[in-house]
Amino acid sequence: MSNELLDREALIFKALGHPTRLKIVRALAEGEKCVCQLQSLTDSSLSTVSRHLSVLREAGVIASRKEGVSIYCSLCLPCIAAMLACLESPPQSGCSCRCGCRESE
Repeated sequence: MSNELLDREALIFKALGHPTRLKIVRALAEGEKCVCQLQSLTDSSLSTVSRHLSVLREAGVIASRKEGVSIYCSLCLPCIAAMLACLESPPQSGCSCRCGCRESE
């Protein structure tokens, strides 16, 4: 495994390492959202949401596009949504995303 790949993976996990950014990623797992929707969801200022979106965008987790005066964000890595769904399941109930990660338990 190359150091370049490890650096990229570390950047992605670092970007996911904040509760607000995880909330944003979970919302985007449901589909594209306007920045104003993400601001409302996180109950944060526009500058705070923009800063979190910038971290996620730089890590390659999300993409954004401008339509008129609105900016829309979407998830670039749908596997993150599956990973988060897996983590939601209580250990004793099995994995909800059916990835098989808890079959050996």
